[in-house]
Amino acid sequence: MVTINRCGLVYPDKVTIITGGSKGIGEGCARVFVDAGAKVVICARGVETGEVLAKELNQSGPGTCEFLPCDVSKKEDIKRLIETTVDHYGRIDCLINNAGYHPSFNFIDDFDEEQFLDVLKSNLVSYFNASKYALPHLRKTRGSIINMGSLVAQIGEFRSTLYTSTKGGISSLTKALAIEEARNGVRVNVVLPGNILSDSRRRGIAALPEEIREEIDQIVDRAQVTGRSGTNEEVGQLCLFLATDAASYITGTEIIISGGSEIGYGVKYPLKWV
Repeated sequence: MVTINRCGLVYPDKVTIITGGSKGIGEGCARVFVDAGAKVVICARGVETGEVLAKELNQSGPGTCEFLPCDVSKKEDIKRLIETTVDHYGRIDCLINNAGYHPSFNFIDDFDEEQFLDVLKSNLVSYFNASKYALPHLRKTRGSIINMGSLVAQIGEFRSTLYTSTKGGISSLTKALAIEEARNGVRVNVVLPGNILSDSRRRGIAALPEEIREEIDQIVDRAQVTGRSGTNEEVGQLCLFLATDAASYITGTEIIISGGSEIGYGVKYPLKWV
């Protein structure tokens, strides 16, 4: 049996909130943190998926998992998430801002302002709100915030102006917040995943024309010097490291987890994509 927490770190009884924690990278983080002994609170809009995962993780332990429904685009939902967690556990040690979505791949001509504002609200404003409401409690525990950004914040992405803009904003928010909160002992870092076998990756491929899906999937897998895409749990392991005292001297940092997809020369998009 493969051990989820391969880095060997423990995080016993530390209260960790993971937004968008019912699937994808959020699920990977939840699995790793529960395996490390944390008390994890996951939130998402999909109630059934969240409850099923929480039940599974409570059975596996050694940590615990609680699911709370939450639409991160709604400020009051986020506020309730933080308050309910503190009422239940009395503290917060780590906030992982992960919820968000990748809109369909389109040229800027095919997007409108309303779509941009919607993506901003879900992917960036929600991080601001969750951090704001969690920080009074994180200051007491000298905890940390881990923001889920993306490698595309640094290198860009084809037909993804909206998504890439929000991920760049997350990186900037992280650095500014890390400066502010250093005096309070709260560390703030941003993780930049590259090609991960997440739900959003699968949805993105599925949204492409059927005749190029297999080709693009293979190109994506071959984009890394490691020859493969990453897993949700591998991102979770990095987040666990950042949450623990092992990373006590790391704050305001963008940490890439990409299998080396951004290094060296490589084939770019075929002309038929354009």
